[in-house]
Amino acid sequence: MRDNQQQGGEGKMVKGEMKVRFDPEADILYILIKEGPLKDTVEIADDLFVEISEDGSIAGLEVWRAREHLLKNLVEHKKP
Repeated sequence: MRDNQQQGGEGKMVKGEMKVRFDPEADILYILIKEGPLKDTVEIADDLFVEISEDGSIAGLEVWRAREHLLKNLVEHKKP
């Protein structure tokens, strides 16, 4: 997903700016925190991936099956 964003012709990110994208066909929510080369991607929970930049900081987050995970948590949070 990240490669598609970078090839999309969008401008450079402003420092401190975060980009959020949702791919409805793949049902993936992507949060881009920092652009640049990646060192690793780590699955920290089922369907939750953290992208690590070369300097060791978090570059992005991916949530797979986003509708299921996020809607379920929102509904549970809203219950009295």
